Amino acid sequence: MTFKLGKKEILIDILARLTAKSLVRFLCTCKSWSDLIGRSSFVSTHINRNVTKHAHVYLLCLHHPTFERQNDNDDPFVEEELLWSLFSNETFEQFSKLSNPLGSTEHYGIYGSSNGLVCISDEILNYDSPIHIWNPSVRKFRTPPISPNNIKFVYVALQFGFHSGVNDYKAVRMMRSNKDTFAVEVYSLRTDSWKMIETIPPWLKCTWQHHTGTFFNGAAYHIIEKGPLFSIMSFDSGSEEFEEFIAPDAICNSRGLCIDAYKDQICLLFRFYGCEEEGMRKVDLWVLQEKRWKQLCPFIIPWKYCRTIGTSIDNELLLQKKDFNKGAADLCLCNYESKQVLETGIKLAIMTYGEIDFLFSFTYIESLVLLNNY
Repeated sequence: MTFKLGKKEILIDILARLTAKSLVRFLCTCKSWSDLIGRSSFVSTHINRNVTKHAHVYLLCLHHPTFERQNDNDDPFVEEELLWSLFSNETFEQFSKLSNPLGSTEHYGIYGSSNGLVCISDEILNYDSPIHIWNPSVRKFRTPPISPNNIKFVYVALQFGFHSGVNDYKAVRMMRSNKDTFAVEVYSLRTDSWKMIETIPPWLKCTWQHHTGTFFNGAAYHIIEKGPLFSIMSFDSGSEEFEEFIAPDAICNSRGLCIDAYKDQICLLFRFYGCEEEGMRKVDLWVLQEKRWKQLCPFIIPWKYCRTIGTSIDNELLLQKKDFNKGAADLCLCNYESKQVLETGIKLAIMTYGEIDFLFSFTYIESLVLLNNY
């Protein structure tokens, strides 16, 4: 038995394949097209196709305007404006530059990318830093209200992403004071409101240091260090439950340690200096399966690739090759199965805070989310 698609279904199938920029232009074609494209059902169809087909995917990177650092490192008063840009996930050519949606020339930081939305805030987070949820594809953004919880914290971490279980976008703000006071707030895009999490597990009420984090399947994950031990804290933004996963014993320091998602599983990447092969280095990989860490075969990569900074949508390892003369780092991709490394030609800017260097590269997938304010 065969089923024939009607004209409307055919039109939806065609439009769902187009870029967000084209669809925004087609809003002016006629009222029927405008109504169709603006419906929440079509917005969901469009983003679901992009996610499953890996269509209209980009690398969202922080870089220098000319791909080289121009200012003098010896002069702290000379600063160079850095740019966020989208680069093709296939050709790695620059697709578009992203300007601040507020029209400000001040630099901003990105704290998560999910279904076409990015969460931006101050480069150095404070308890009162404003947060903006932005869709660069349709040039729409929402600014969450100021949190009613007026508590001053000296350390703030922010994660953002989509929770499919509750069909909502969440921002999770984790805050800590010098006196070991700890708090977690959750922002819901659907209700446009903040909620303070009242129940904090005892194992978080102690002295600890926070390192990198990520947002995956509705939960915020953070690497925390408590004395000589490393563990991963997870907070489900839907159920509002905390969990702790003790890191493998081999992880003995935070240098070269990264958390991300690999093949739909939370993973830990850890750099080792020693390797049996001359001129090579080893990167260990663990994945979290049934609440236990499973070690996979390590990546073996050339020594010149200095650091792992995450994984791509195609489950390739993101590497950086630092250029000390230019104050930038080449972004490279390493295929786990073939062990081959591809240099993208993208030069990431290196942000230095104290003795720690930060580089930023995210996966960005186009969508129409926020086209009609949600």
